[in-house]
Amino acid sequence: MARKYFGTDGVRGLVGEYPITPEFAMKLGYAAGRVLATAERRQRGDHAAVLIGKDTRVSGYMLEAALQAGLNAAGVDVHLTGPLPTPGVAYLTRALRLSAGVVISASHNPYYDNGIKFFGAGGKKLPDDVEIAIEEAIDDAQPCVGSKQLGKAWRVGDAAGRYIEFCKSTFPNELDLRGLKLVVDCAHGATYQVAPHVFHELGAEVITIGDKPNGFNINEEVGATHVETMRQKVLAVGADYGIALDGDGDRLIMVDSDGSVIDGDLLIYVLARHRAEQGTLGGGVVGTLMTNLGVENGLKARGIAFERAKVGDRYVLERLAERGWLLGGEGSGHILSLDRHTTGDGIVSALQVLEALIEQGKTLAAYRAELALSTQVLKNVRIAKGFDVSSSSAIQQSVKQAEQAMGEQGRVLLRPSGTEPLIRVMVEHVDAGVAGKLAGDIAAVVTQEASAD
Repeated sequence: MARKYFGTDGVRGLVGEYPITPEFAMKLGYAAGRVLATAERRQRGDHAAVLIGKDTRVSGYMLEAALQAGLNAAGVDVHLTGPLPTPGVAYLTRALRLSAGVVISASHNPYYDNGIKFFGAGGKKLPDDVEIAIEEAIDDAQPCVGSKQLGKAWRVGDAAGRYIEFCKSTFPNELDLRGLKLVVDCAHGATYQVAPHVFHELGAEVITIGDKPNGFNINEEVGATHVETMRQKVLAVGADYGIALDGDGDRLIMVDSDGSVIDGDLLIYVLARHRAEQGTLGGGVVGTLMTNLGVENGLKARGIAFERAKVGDRYVLERLAERGWLLGGEGSGHILSLDRHTTGDGIVSALQVLEALIEQGKTLAAYRAELALSTQVLKNVRIAKGFDVSSSSAIQQSVKQAEQAMGEQGRVLLRPSGTEPLIRVMVEHVDAGVAGKLAGDIAAVVTQEASAD
């Protein structure tokens, strides 16, 4: 069944425009509450309880209040954490044995966007059938429960501290970070009062940037999507590594001491290599359609199985569950290590990378040197709504010719955008010039065919 409101990562949009309005948030809270507060619960007088966390956007206050009102009106108790990273909400939902967790965040987007996403009782993203049930309940009548059944609200005063201890618990007891100088970029987001403490308490010298949120500067020229600020800081202070998180703390991009930017693909490679040598890999690795071909080849050359899922950590998680594997993620920095956490966690991922580097006595640069990374050239071609790339023999022929020309040294990916009338043409090859030329050739054919259609 097609979803009306939920995308691949909750409900997202521009603040003040439907559905990111207080009216909709209250309806969403009520609908979620009615789905979670089952008839069996109501019969025995047992309130469902939900955790609400948020990042540092100014609109978080408004949406938090609206969600709380809707949940309370449905007879659901609410625990409020204030600013807390998305993976922190997932952890506390599980640790406190709550019915669900809600995160108010638009991740790496600017402050004027926001979103609402849910975790189930175990700290995992809600199954499709539950999201669909919530959507159906939004359009139903929403009478307030009686005064005796109304939910209550509590402030969780030690949420950040509990999450800090959880993050530290994922790092081996016999190791520490003494002797390392780290630049930690919190993106003026939800990790600002968590991440510096985690690395400092494990022994590192920490230089923090992006830790002064004001409601409007989240992700602004800082964080995992704007790493140049951190890169310059690493070089200026002579740090060993830079750790860049995004606004809600579920992404990780790192920088080596020489200023090299290390994306999620390479970080997953580092973790997979280390786990394989330690015998803790637990199967293979799941990447996405956009994972660098050099990483795939590097893993396979070392006997590590690799599979691709659709773009989006939701789909990586689904494939990991299907295969019974533990490790996967995206080049954007979403890294899933299911033996450490139920969801992507930038801080926990950084600790795992540092663990691998310490135990192997290697730098990120050394790992990078093992790979023949390809250049990915991406061309966006605007098309008429409903245009089907697979129906054009000319486009299919151009792709086939490109693939034959590259052989095993490259690949082609045509992917429709999920949000715009665009076809994304990606050509990947060890030679940047070859990738650029072939991407341009295919994009020209798509443009011609789309307009002819």
